[in-house]
Formats: sequence, C-alpha cells, structure tokens
Amino acid sequence: MPHQISLTRTKQLVSSATAALALLLLAGCAATPEPAAPFVPPVYPPAPAEPRFIFERTLLYNDDIETLTGKEKFRLFATGEARQTYGMMKPFDVAVHQGKVYVSDSVQRAVLLFDIPGKRFSLIGTKQPGRLNKPLGIDVGPNGHLFVADISALRILEYDADGKFVRRMGSKADFSRPTDITVNNDGTHLYVVDTGGVESERHNVVVFDLASGKAVKTIGQRGSKEGEFNLPLQITTNINGGWYIVDGGNFRVQAFNDDDSFKFTFGKVGRYPGQFARPKGIATDPDGNIYVIDSAFGNVQIFNEAGELLMFMGQRGQSGIPGRYMLPSGIDVDEDGRIYIVDQFFRKVDIFRPVALGADEGYAADPIIRDD
Repeated sequence: MPHQISLTRTKQLVSSATAALALLLLAGCAATPEPAAPFVPPVYPPAPAEPRFIFERTLLYNDDIETLTGKEKFRLFATGEARQTYGMMKPFDVAVHQGKVYVSDSVQRAVLLFDIPGKRFSLIGTKQPGRLNKPLGIDVGPNGHLFVADISALRILEYDADGKFVRRMGSKADFSRPTDITVNNDGTHLYVVDTGGVESERHNVVVFDLASGKAVKTIGQRGSKEGEFNLPLQITTNINGGWYIVDGGNFRVQAFNDDDSFKFTFGKVGRYPGQFARPKGIATDPDGNIYVIDSAFGNVQIFNEAGELLMFMGQRGQSGIPGRYMLPSGIDVDEDGRIYIVDQFFRKVDIFRPVALGADEGYAADPIIRDD
C-alpha cells in the first residue's frame, strides 16, 4: 500500500511538470510574436497600372511637424513643464500655400496651421479681434492671405500669412449659410457659396470685391437647370480661368467661365465611377484637373478639364490607415501637385505626392531638423 501511494504521487509530479513545461513554452511563444509586416505606402492607381501618386504622410497633431529647438528642450527640462499636444477635433476643409497647411476645425472654432517648412504649429481665430465661431470653408489668396467662411457668424474673415486678423466681410443681409469660399486667380474677387437650406431660396454664390470688401454680385438661384443650384457645397478656382462648384443636391459639378457665365456640367447620381452619391469637397491641380470628394464612396475622383473621369483614390474603411476614409470632406492640391485630403471621422489629413516629385522636393518637403 505505501508503494502504491508513492507511484501515484510520482505520476502526479510528472503530470504537473509536463503541464508547467507546456505553459512555459506557450509563454515563450506569446513573448515573441510574429514580426509585423512592413508598411507599404499605398499608390494610385494600384498595380498593374502605372502609379501617379504615392502616400507620403498623415497630419494628426502638432507633433507631426514641430521639432523642439535646443532652447525649447532646455526650458521644458528646467521648468518640468509638459509639452502641449494639439490635434484635430472636427476638421472640415484644407487650404495649402507654399507648404503652410491650413485646416478648419468647427469644434475647436479655429483654423489649425501646420507650417511644414517652418516646422511650427499655431491656432488662428481663437482671440479677438477675428475670433471664429464655426469655421468651415477656407482658401488662401495669391498674396498668402487666409479667408475663412464662418457659417454661424454669417461672415467671412481674412487673416494675413502669419494668422493676424485683417478684416471681416459680409453679414446676414448677404447670405444665410456661407459654407465655402475661393479666391479668383488674380486675387481681385472672393466667391462665397451660400448653401441655403430646405426652406431657403438662397442656394447661390455671392461675389465680393476684395478691394472694397463689398458684395457686388449674386450668381444662381435654387433649381436644377444649368446655372442653378440645389444645396451647393464647395467651390474652387480653375487655374486656367473660371471656377467649379459642387452642386450637392443635384449630384453634379458645374463649371463657370471667368465672366461667371455657365460653361458646362458633369456627373449624376449613381454608384459607379464618374457618378456621385454625396459629392462634397473640390479642388484643381496645376494641370487643371478636377478633384471631387465623395463622402459616401469614401474616395476622391479625378477628372480632366472636360469633366472626363481619369482615376480615383482611396476607399471607404473602418480604420484610419492611409487611403481609408469614413467621412472625407475637404481637399486641396498645392503648387507642386501634392494632394491633401481631410477626413472628419478619423480627424486627419492624408498627404499624397506625385511619383514624379521627389520626397525632398517642393514646398511641403521635410526640411532639415533645426538644432539651434
């Protein structure tokens, strides 16, 4: 009987040792996970087509561009002060001028400036004079001045290149829901989109003379005919003259000449390439091509000056990885052809570079890190 008890105990010890060894092996496996696959920047159009654009970077926070100088690092170390981090809360539109990326944020009631060549970040419109209430559409004129459409305050605010307030234009007598703006090529006139509403007939474009700051013309009315609008949303200047506007409720883009006469229209409601489900942001590039964001498709469709579809970029997605969008809203293309896409849901700006442009070329290329 004592021998029988000893044998049973030995079996139990062996069994326990085996289980412990198995746990150690499992723990070892858990401690050394499979290496993550290397990040491959998305390109558009994808293979086997020849790529035209490649993902370059995403802007989320001030840390994405700011580099502390030696003096700033010493000050934080000496004072024990924590470095402040600023990000986007509800971005809407983007405008770029010589590497300065301006992003309107309706929740923060400000325009966020990501100065890439200057490696600095700042907030515009948070103080009087020139405090913003609900900024939406933005644009930068040829002189580098920033113009902001404030939909709640029913006015347009102008700031210089450093974000200093210059003046305000417009009132409720001029429009009911100013949502977007664009400055014409010679910097003489400002075009303001008045989106109107279900019970409003103010579905039009109001033109301001920038010399006087006064409204001088109203273009269009509510309707579906040529030159009429139904819930117009965003607008952009054609680099070769004239302008384009997203006619959201009519699921199309309308083109106008320099003299503001109707030119042509393209697009219709649908779910196939070249059609629109929820068109929103619009921009043009240095070659005159037209970029239209569709919030329902989660992509950007690119058309030539005749309104013919060339290609599209991005797709709808549940994650904020590059090229995936849930609520894309604003877009701009800079002087070098870089594309900037705003997504409200993921609170980001994706930047894509033409493959023909080197990563170290153009205004928005990463400058040498400051060490002074």
